[in-house]
Amino acid sequence: MDTKALRQKILDLAIRGKLVPQDPNDEPASVLLERIRQQKQQMVKDGKLKPKDIKKDSVIFVGEDNLHYEKFADGSVKCIEDEIPFDLPEGWAWERLSNLASFSGGKTPSTSRSEYWDGDILWVTSKDMKSKYITSSQLRLSALGAEQMQMYQPDTLLLVTRSGILRHTLPVAILKECATINQDLKAIILYMPQLAEYIYVCLKGMETQLLLKYTKSGTTVENVNFDEFQKVLLPIPPIQQIDRIMSSTGSAESVVSTIEDDKAALADYVVKAKSKILGLAIRGQLVPQDPADEPASVLLERIRAEKEELIKQGKIKRDKKESFIFRGEDNSYYEKMGAEVRCIDSELPFDLPDSWTFARLKHISEIVGGGTPKTNIAEYWDGNIPWLTPADFSGYEKMYISAGARTITELGLKSSSAQMLPKNSVLYSSRAPIGYIAIAATPVATNQGFKSVVPYDLAMSPYLFYCLKAITDDIIQRATGTTFKEISGSEMAETIIPLPPIHEQQRIFKKATRLFEVITTIEKSLS
Repeated sequence: MDTKALRQKILDLAIRGKLVPQDPNDEPASVLLERIRQQKQQMVKDGKLKPKDIKKDSVIFVGEDNLHYEKFADGSVKCIEDEIPFDLPEGWAWERLSNLASFSGGKTPSTSRSEYWDGDILWVTSKDMKSKYITSSQLRLSALGAEQMQMYQPDTLLLVTRSGILRHTLPVAILKECATINQDLKAIILYMPQLAEYIYVCLKGMETQLLLKYTKSGTTVENVNFDEFQKVLLPIPPIQQIDRIMSSTGSAESVVSTIEDDKAALADYVVKAKSKILGLAIRGQLVPQDPADEPASVLLERIRAEKEELIKQGKIKRDKKESFIFRGEDNSYYEKMGAEVRCIDSELPFDLPDSWTFARLKHISEIVGGGTPKTNIAEYWDGNIPWLTPADFSGYEKMYISAGARTITELGLKSSSAQMLPKNSVLYSSRAPIGYIAIAATPVATNQGFKSVVPYDLAMSPYLFYCLKAITDDIIQRATGTTFKEISGSEMAETIIPLPPIHEQQRIFKKATRLFEVITTIEKSLS
């Protein structure tokens, strides 16, 4: 569920008079607006406003032709029907923001004057405009620093008028503490402060339209054309209905917040579920064991025989540190390297079913790096060989991959340390970041950011895909580097993995894949 869109819909219904029922007994909005006009005139008499402050006041009304007109202080009348964005219920009225409030700005005291700062007075900037209510600020002024500033009272509306965020969001907030502001904000000082909550709803409900109409691109950031923004038309309901609207929007907001909290909790459960599935898979607890399965030890013996044949043929070199892991009669695990035998129980994180065993990646696969042909030689590029980099894996969620953004030629392959990897190779990024993983759907090459795993039995690839996902945190812990962490080929080769019988590997792959498909469906429902 798109909760952002839901919030916007609630606000839209509120300002169109569709969120709560209309009551014909409510005092019309025109009476409220007339009261505000009289209040402003009294403020002029009391010296709180200057005559020029109300010189541009106007009255909007519906004529006998059912069109909207605006009457100005000089007696002139203008049809403004083309400015009216939507119809309003009976008893509502349109009013310009400039008739409801005065406006002022802020500034930044000298940052070189330490005595101006680190006091108790709020100094609000765009960085603080992240919630509906402003009760604190990242920076504060001293009493001395605030002397040169205008102080704004609670229930003043604040609007960001200069910021890159204006490309997609109109930050509005309500002051709940006395505060000063910087030059990127405008203060909207309502003549009737009790309208602050509703005016906030109006501005947020019309956010998309306001951004389109009143923002303009500057040299570095977006700006609000505030001279024009002041003239925005706002839908004003009867005063009694405002209370009902705010109560309903508050209730709806609470429901949406609950949905968001539930979504966040569910998203957390999804992450934990993925980890749990992988953990069960590599511990032999995801699918039942079948006593008819050929034990993993037999699979390893067959791989060792295959490696010996490849060595004889000169296709691979013998590992000088060749070893194998076995379970002793005492049920502990040992590793034999030449004449040396040592217990490795301390290196093993958990117990395995009887038909499973532990093996190092070098026991069951080749670890293959990659390379990059010289980029300034055109003959090396745009060939028919898919060439992958970690960047091709960013945001890539499928298990299999067949191509990246670029290709190389045969000549490019031969000129670099890139190698052709067979179909079903497990591609594993070894730096920036460690742990991007996919299975090659076709023969591919990679750059040097990979330590790919090429099993001697390629039927093992799907299981290794999940296994490496499960142990990536452990691999990262063994990585080294100052600028960025990287797992070396030799260190990758020494990685110990839990190895099930080949038939159980296939059952694990099928079960895990089904479970992850269900989780993917849940994740999509959360977006």
